[in-house]
Amino acid sequence: MKAILVKEPGGVEQLYLGEAPTPVPGEGELLVRVHAAGVNRPDVLQRKGKYPPPPGASTILGLEVAGTVEELGPNSGEWRVGDAVCALLPGGGYAEYAVIPHEMAMPVPAGMPFVEAAAIPEVFLTAYQALYWLAGMKEGDHVLVHAGGSGVGTAAIQLVKAAGAHAHATASAGKLPYLQELGAETTIDYRTEDFAQRILSVTDGHGADVIVDFIGAPYFHSNLEALALDGRIVMLATLGGVKVEEVDLRRLFAKRATIAASTLRSRRRDYHVRLTRDFRRDILPLFNDGTIKPVIDRVYDWQDVADAHGRMEANENVGKIVLKVL
Repeated sequence: MKAILVKEPGGVEQLYLGEAPTPVPGEGELLVRVHAAGVNRPDVLQRKGKYPPPPGASTILGLEVAGTVEELGPNSGEWRVGDAVCALLPGGGYAEYAVIPHEMAMPVPAGMPFVEAAAIPEVFLTAYQALYWLAGMKEGDHVLVHAGGSGVGTAAIQLVKAAGAHAHATASAGKLPYLQELGAETTIDYRTEDFAQRILSVTDGHGADVIVDFIGAPYFHSNLEALALDGRIVMLATLGGVKVEEVDLRRLFAKRATIAASTLRSRRRDYHVRLTRDFRRDILPLFNDGTIKPVIDRVYDWQDVADAHGRMEANENVGKIVLKVL
């Protein structure tokens, strides 16, 4: 089969369209003919040699796909050849074919193009995990989403709004109008505004009940300042740095704060299966009635994968970058 491969760890020039063995579905697996694949920041890190795939996973880039079931392995559940599915996977998405566990496949919402369906699994499952499983978001909560223009950020804003909670988001100035359209009640230019003071102001001193953070060390102290009593911080990345200086632990006690850190790709298969099951039950129907939607920044032919990676590295995207496969 054809696949996007990496010559050696490095820049976007290392990506090329080559050939790789077509995977074979095993027990409980589906072979999916890939029509579209989402581009995610872990793909960029893996291309650079900084984020190896989990043991046993495909070394081909790509953490989410949408396509049609081509072949069924033994005991593959409800699925039939020809079904339109989308799924999270630990690797192998930038290819003509990918193998996925049948429990992690989700039906493509009715009438949705594959390029949109490919923008659902990674970011919406990540946001769902952070907001519901880790932070226990509930109706009426004030939720601050950092990097609101990212794929996970745009997904999180919509999930917050759909839950009857209040979405607040940080991003660069040019992205803020898009976040308002998605349902962010407060949008903050992180380059020119103090987000902690702004959140305290718009919540009449209450603060954020939940903070979803991708930045890490540079935001740690301000996150604590912005946090409400009994607030929860979920850290999903450390794009800005990893070392926090001069932490006064009394501030954590004063807020009765909970801090959770999580990655998704390295989780065990049973975790992914349970997360997919809950998401499919609780959230997937909301795509059918338009309550939430995939946010597509740009669609590239997969031969232009270098341009897609370049756009993500430049942080120019609002929402998802998607590769159209063949």
